[in-house]
Amino acid sequence: MGLSILSICYVVASVTFILGLKMLSNPATARRGNLIAAGGMIIAIAGTIFLYENDGKRLGNYTWIFSAIIIGSVIGSLVAKKVKMTAMPELVSFFNGMGGACAALISIVEFDYLYRANRLMDATSFSDVVPSGHYLAIIAGTIIGSVSFIGSMIAWGKLSGKVKDYSFKGQHLFNLVVLFFVVAMAVYTYFSSTHHANIPFFITVALAILYGVFFVLPIGGADMPVVISLLNSFTGIAAACGGFLYDNKAMLTGGILVGAAGTLLTILMCRAMNRSLKNVLIGSFGGGAKAASDATSTHGNIKEISLSDAAMLMAYSKKVMIVPGYGLAVAQAQHTCHELEKALEEKGVEVKYAIHPVAGRMPGHMNVLLAEADVNYENLLEMDDANEEFKSTDVVLILGANDVVNPAAKNDPSSPIYGMPILEVELAKTVIVNKRSMKPGYAGIENQLFYQPKTSMLFGDAKKVLQELLAELKNM
Repeated sequence: MGLSILSICYVVASVTFILGLKMLSNPATARRGNLIAAGGMIIAIAGTIFLYENDGKRLGNYTWIFSAIIIGSVIGSLVAKKVKMTAMPELVSFFNGMGGACAALISIVEFDYLYRANRLMDATSFSDVVPSGHYLAIIAGTIIGSVSFIGSMIAWGKLSGKVKDYSFKGQHLFNLVVLFFVVAMAVYTYFSSTHHANIPFFITVALAILYGVFFVLPIGGADMPVVISLLNSFTGIAAACGGFLYDNKAMLTGGILVGAAGTLLTILMCRAMNRSLKNVLIGSFGGGAKAASDATSTHGNIKEISLSDAAMLMAYSKKVMIVPGYGLAVAQAQHTCHELEKALEEKGVEVKYAIHPVAGRMPGHMNVLLAEADVNYENLLEMDDANEEFKSTDVVLILGANDVVNPAAKNDPSSPIYGMPILEVELAKTVIVNKRSMKPGYAGIENQLFYQPKTSMLFGDAKKVLQELLAELKNM
C-alpha cells in the first residue's frame, strides 16, 4: 500500500514539474508555475521520507534529514531574499553548481556502497558484481555532476568578478587529453578488482573536476549565458542518472526535464548569437578589446544630448522603444523605468520594450528584471518583433545595453560578434544611449552605434538619469 501511494506521489510530482515548466514560458503564469512545481517537489520529498521502503525498512535518520532540510531552507531563503537583481546570474550559477554537486554525491555514495558490499568477495572484477547499466548510471552521474559543479563555480566566480578568463596555448588539446583519461579511468574502474576499484574511481572524480575547471576557464564573459544554460543541462542529466539508480520516477522526470530544457535553451542561445556551440566553447570572445579613452574614435565623434532635450523628444513622440541592458540592472532602475513609461503613456506616447535573447548576464535576465517592476509583459517585444517596430519608432532609449545593439555584428566581418543577430535600433528616427562612460560592453568591443548621426549619448547612472527625465516630463 505504501509503495502504491509513493508511486502516486511521484506521478503527481512529475505532472506538476511538466505543468510548472510549461507555465514558466509565459510571464503571466511563471510565478504560479514555479509555485506549482515547488509544491510537486514537496510532495515527492515527503513521500520519499515517509513512504519509501527497502526490504521492509523505512529510511529513518529523520533527525539528520530534517536538520539538513531546515538548514538548507534557511540559507536558501536568506540568500534569495538578499540577492540583488544584478547578482541573479551568479546566484543561478551557484545554485546550479549545488545541484550538480548533489547529483555527483548521489552517484559517489552509491558506488561507495557497492564497493564496500563487494570488496571482500572473490570476484575477479567490479564488473562481475555490478550490472553494466547500473555502473553506467553511476559513472555518468559522477562525471557529469562533477563537471557541472566545478564548472558552475567557475562561472559564478567569473560573473561575480572573482575569477578572470584564463587560457594557454594548446589548452583545448589539453582538455581533450584530460577528457580521454576521464573516460579511460571510468572504464578501467569497472574492470578493476573489487578489492581496489575505489582508487581508479576517485581518480576519475579528480580528473572530471580538473576537466570542469579548464572547460570553463577560457570561455569569454560574453558567452557566460550560453555556458550557464549548458551546465544547467548537465545538472539535469546527472540528476536523471540518480533517479535511474534509485528508480525514483520524480527525480528521473525532473532530471530529464531540466536536461532537455537546458539543452534546448543552449541551442536557442547559440542561434541568437548566430554561433555554434563549438564556436562558443572553443572560439570564445569577451574582454579582449580596449575602450576608447575619450569621445573620439576611428568611427568618428560622439554627440551628447541634454536631459531637457531628451525629455522633450520623448514627450512629443508617437512611439518610444526602450532597450534594457545590464546597466539598467546595475543601477536597479527598473522601477524608475516603469514610472517613466507610465509618464510617457499619460502624454499619449506608445511605449514598448525591445528584449534581446542574450541581454544581461543570463537567459531571460531582462524579462525577470522588468517583471519585478510590474511592467506589462505584453509590452515586451522579442528581437524579431522589435526590429519590425523600430522602423516606425520616433525615439529609442537604450539603457545600459551595448553588444546587443552594436552594428559591427552586421557591418564588420573582423568583429568577434559578426553575424550575431542584434536589435536594429538604427532604424528608428532618433537613438538616445544612456551609459556611465564610453567603456565597452561585456564582450569588450567598441560600439559603432555611438558614432552614428542618429545617435546621442546621455551619460550617467541609469537610475539617476531616469529620475531626472521623469522630473522633466512632469514639469512640461
